[in-house]
Amino acid sequence: MAQKQDSTGDVTAAENRGFDPNALRAKYDAERDKRLRSDANEQYRELKGGLAHYMEDTYSESRIEREALHDEVEVAIIGGGFGGLLTGARLREAGVEDVRVIDATGDFGGTWYWNRYPGIACDIEAYIYLPLLEETGYMPTQKYATGAEIFEHCKRIARKYDLYRDTCFQTRVTELRWDEDAARWIISTDRGDCMRARFVCMALGVLNHPKLPGIPGIEDFEGHSFHTSRWDYAYTGGSSDGSLTGLRGKRVGIIGTGATSVQCVPHLAETAEHLYVFQRTPSSIDVKDNHPTDPAWVASLQPGWHQKRMDNFQILTQGGYQEEDLVNDNWTEIIRMLVANIQQSENPDLSPEALQQQIELADFGKMEQVRARVDEVVEDEATAEALKPYYRQFCKRPCIHNDYLPTFNRENVTLVDTKGKGVERITKRGVVVDGSEYELDCLIYASGFEVGTDYTRRGGYEVHGRNGQTLTDKWADGARTLHGMQSRGFPNCFFIMSIVQAGFAVNFTHGLGDTARHLAFIIKRALDEGVESIEVSEEAENAWVDRILAVAGTGSDFQQTCTPSYYNNEGKPNNASKQNSFFFGEPGEFMKILEDCRADGGMKDLEVCYSADEE
Repeated sequence: MAQKQDSTGDVTAAENRGFDPNALRAKYDAERDKRLRSDANEQYRELKGGLAHYMEDTYSESRIEREALHDEVEVAIIGGGFGGLLTGARLREAGVEDVRVIDATGDFGGTWYWNRYPGIACDIEAYIYLPLLEETGYMPTQKYATGAEIFEHCKRIARKYDLYRDTCFQTRVTELRWDEDAARWIISTDRGDCMRARFVCMALGVLNHPKLPGIPGIEDFEGHSFHTSRWDYAYTGGSSDGSLTGLRGKRVGIIGTGATSVQCVPHLAETAEHLYVFQRTPSSIDVKDNHPTDPAWVASLQPGWHQKRMDNFQILTQGGYQEEDLVNDNWTEIIRMLVANIQQSENPDLSPEALQQQIELADFGKMEQVRARVDEVVEDEATAEALKPYYRQFCKRPCIHNDYLPTFNRENVTLVDTKGKGVERITKRGVVVDGSEYELDCLIYASGFEVGTDYTRRGGYEVHGRNGQTLTDKWADGARTLHGMQSRGFPNCFFIMSIVQAGFAVNFTHGLGDTARHLAFIIKRALDEGVESIEVSEEAENAWVDRILAVAGTGSDFQQTCTPSYYNNEGKPNNASKQNSFFFGEPGEFMKILEDCRADGGMKDLEVCYSADEE
């Protein structure tokens, strides 16, 4: 029988590999096409009006009472998650004392304040995900720390760097406006504040504004409902460790099968009378190789180990080469498979085109493993088939969990696969899929957070820069920044995003750390030298945007092939989403750009205006 040649040009029989690349490409395309929608991000509902209660803080026991502030600070940081914490920490290290953090929550933590659902844990190794470990003298208790442990580490950082000193919690910024004459930012809040700040750092985070699916009838449901980022333990009982005794005798539904759902579904199934999991797209579920931290390993670590380990992971997940894979997890496995494939070849073709083909083959092999695991674990064939992800591994955030798939072997659990269409509608009694109504006592939305919507919408306030220009108008056709941190027309204003026009990082806290270190350097120098205002030059901003677009092609081409997710603007990548993407440079290139900038004084490409008494 003649051997089959696939599109890689390899005459090796497809069956010798264990899969047919052409068949998988066709299957991936078909599964993607089922899920494509013309409304992209518009399919989701903003939490306002009758849906505003889904945003309420269910964790603060009481309101923090204080008088409205009409004072001035040198640096205001809006956001108390890891971005704000890292920026505050680096400013304190640089000797900047007059720092105020403003946050809508009741404590530091950001996404780890809001997300306290049962089973919550990080899916990036805690030894690299948790920042400032050497600085705080802390070592995570296990490879994948729980949400409670991460939340406590956020508070540890705040205590270490005295960030509680002048913090405004339970405070939502309502407007940010530049006062040209005074060269200060005026910060208005829902507490009646009218603060002034010399510099503002906006650390809004990536996953901070919850969203609901735009399902007809969503307001009609008469049972109990909540979003996973505002978990209602008063109703479910239990804690983030589980034991949801309040769900006994209850019919529970959960909409969404992403990373959050994967972690909380096993706990829901343990106590609910019946659990219905409504799925549009299955997640990739890999083995979670968790273990307690080894004291002997900790004792062997040398100073600087933390940055070295983070850099090692960053380079590998960017496709770079390292002699040793220090983290050695599912995130770096494709790179390990790729290197193994190349090493097995006598005369490997290392051209960019050939490497892309090899990466695709390694990806196919990895996802075949993931799908095979579903068959090994899930007993019902139809359910197993529905749970198999048919897309490239990094089209959606890959998950690791050992209990999610076995949960579907329970008699009290039903996977309601919508075959890519999503839930049809919601009634006062339950959820309708394909004409069948599933009656529920409780409906939980694991529908994630806004990512591709306007930056100011996610922040909840408008930013007015020079001459009254709004950030919404400035970024109407896509973000315009230098390094994802400064935008012309908005002097003394810095963005801490780790995603829009900044360096690509699987480990978000690594990117946040790079940004924080850079901004603290600039702000400290500006304060020391009596700088009145500082902003990016038009030429530098244009050049960076052009550079983003130039390197976005490869990532954009890949995302076009992906099933819809927040990674690719819900299957509708456009010029704006391409412009709002990461800086996809060579491994380590973005960090080197920032390092070179600081070595040159940090003010290159910036327009600096000094105070009159400093001139």
